Amino acid sequence: MAQSENNEKKPLSRREERQQALDLVFERLFRDDSAEEVFEDAVNARGEEISDYARNVVKGVEEHIDEIDRIIEENLKGWKKNRISKISLTILRIAVYEMLYVKDVPVSVSINEAVELAKNYATAADGSFVNGVLGSAAKKLEKSGEN
Repeated sequence: MAQSENNEKKPLSRREERQQALDLVFERLFRDDSAEEVFEDAVNARGEEISDYARNVVKGVEEHIDEIDRIIEENLKGWKKNRISKISLTILRIAVYEMLYVKDVPVSVSINEAVELAKNYATAADGSFVNGVLGSAAKKLEKSGEN
């Protein structure tokens, strides 16, 4: 959490919480540890305080990974999941999780935030790619009544 001038911790914004979730979900790609172990390491090694939102997203992505990846794969036009950069895949997973399970975040916000993360951590082309995949997924989910 950020420190204010009088040394009080101010709460993280949803964008900062999503960023924290991105860091942790991405880290899990390279470790066999549980989410709890990753949280513990982030607290102990980096002095981070993990927000409840970030914890819920990390655990939710882990719990629903098969369904999330199925939705991603169904919306890749001419791509295979294993060809997507690890950071773009992580961003897609978080956004699809939000679209399916976080009811207080509008789908359009999940998509816009994912695109911004892709632009910041990958390339503008990745931002367009993420936007296309999530836009397609959102349309299909809306038709099926899943979001």
